[in-house]
Amino acid sequence: MRKLERSDLLTLEAYAAQRAHLRASAHAHKRVRTAHLGDHFTLLFEDRITVQAQVQEMLRIERIFEPAGIQDELDAYNPLIPDGDNLKATLLIEYPDAQQRALALAHLHGIERALYSQVEGHARTLAHADEDLDRSDAAKTSAVHFLRFQIEPPAIAALRAGARLYFGIDDARAPLCVEASPALREALLADFD
Repeated sequence: MRKLERSDLLTLEAYAAQRAHLRASAHAHKRVRTAHLGDHFTLLFEDRITVQAQVQEMLRIERIFEPAGIQDELDAYNPLIPDGDNLKATLLIEYPDAQQRALALAHLHGIERALYSQVEGHARTLAHADEDLDRSDAAKTSAVHFLRFQIEPPAIAALRAGARLYFGIDDARAPLCVEASPALREALLADFD
């Protein structure tokens, strides 16, 4: 999947004029690319559209319009775009109550390294977590992590042939496994082009 370039982005003025429509479209796109693992773990699978929406919002919020600043944002977010042999996701650990969230994040230290993907008929693949910087410390994990699921060519071929796709957590603190919905599975197939 091609990375974003400055020429793919709208100016701040053009984005402001189209923002409501673009945000609604991006939210609809993200809903299809989301998997809930239980009540507290959400995987949002990134692609060019989700990353472009994030970059446009960051440029708007931070009022960035100079070429160097725009390039810095692209350099920060382009690694979230799949490379053709992997899936990339943002993991959100969600607890609505702040106290409960703090306790859970302390209890779940390192959980991001227990997430996996599995294509039916193939071995589980553990996620590579936070390759840019570690988001856990000795006391707690972060509520947000960036994951890469590296998928082998035979598993990609199996997916294209109709194999089921699963995501889960292989950890006694939160043992979860869900099958990707047909819509999510179909959307993720495009990440291998």
